[in-house]
Amino acid sequence: MDQLVAAAKAEGQLTTIALPHDWCNYGEVISGFKAKYGITVNELNPNASSADEIEAIKANKGNTGPQAPDVIDVGLSFGPSAKAEGLLMPYKVSTWDEIPAEAKDADGHWYGDYYGVLAIGVNTDVVKEVPKDFSDLLTDTYANSVALAGDPRSAANALMAVYAAGISTGAAGGEAAADAGLEFFKKLNDSGNFVPVDGEAAPIAQGTTPVVLNWDYNLLAVRDNLKGNPPVEVVIPQSGVVAGVYVQAISAYAPHPNAAKLWMEYLYSDEGQLAWLKGYCHPIRFNAMSKAGKIPQDLLDRLPDAAAYEKAIFPSLDDQNAAKAAVAAKWDTVVGANIQ
Repeated sequence: MDQLVAAAKAEGQLTTIALPHDWCNYGEVISGFKAKYGITVNELNPNASSADEIEAIKANKGNTGPQAPDVIDVGLSFGPSAKAEGLLMPYKVSTWDEIPAEAKDADGHWYGDYYGVLAIGVNTDVVKEVPKDFSDLLTDTYANSVALAGDPRSAANALMAVYAAGISTGAAGGEAAADAGLEFFKKLNDSGNFVPVDGEAAPIAQGTTPVVLNWDYNLLAVRDNLKGNPPVEVVIPQSGVVAGVYVQAISAYAPHPNAAKLWMEYLYSDEGQLAWLKGYCHPIRFNAMSKAGKIPQDLLDRLPDAAAYEKAIFPSLDDQNAAKAAVAAKWDTVVGANIQ
């Protein structure tokens, strides 16, 4: 670690991409890393999608300047595909053994960092009747109200929201769940309930998108940051509880490879994992840290009702890839909504 710290400090900078400060408490994570190691963090396009992150690596293969990302944080399906394209540098952090085998590449090209479940966020100043499940969203109560947090053809959270909607109808998974989810959003769009706007914090607060499907940790962070103005309620749906794992990786073309490795060591340390948990993201080492008594009770008490998570399913990578292909191919023809 001493040698790695010295090498990273000599590089002097780390370039990240797609890390909004209210996503998984990344604001505190980034400031903690900077304070601990005195390394500048260059933050590119905080609201970029997983697909944008991959394209940024491709577009900057020969560029050592400030537009070349050193590290990425992407949806699970993007890890193996980026590895297959030769875009990732293998690296195993010192806490590697505490990352579940099913959530990492055996060779260290990508590794799970945190997970959450798809939830429903509601601005209760605008929407008085809080939905309890996906099926509720199809009723007249939610006219011109429901949005995704991104485009499901490129953003992992939006893709998995479509998938979760399909699972809630009883679909088995994979392409079947995607097809059912597309039909769900067709109904939502045809009825006038779907709002084709990226439902981030501002449009939730403004009432443009008063009902948003997104990861629980994003919606809980929005709720906390708005501090009741307006009030936001976060609901884990009664059916279709779908969990999603995100993964970290280092660009094979990283201009600052040692800073990138040090960043990974920080993220997978107890300090980094607990910082994510403060942002309501279940860190990938959660079970191991819990068994070791490393998670403060006050953090556990801030999480939503644990019983709601007992229903969660973790789609396999094959299921996700099948869903991703189906949604990318059929969204325009089935749903026909262009998300702005």
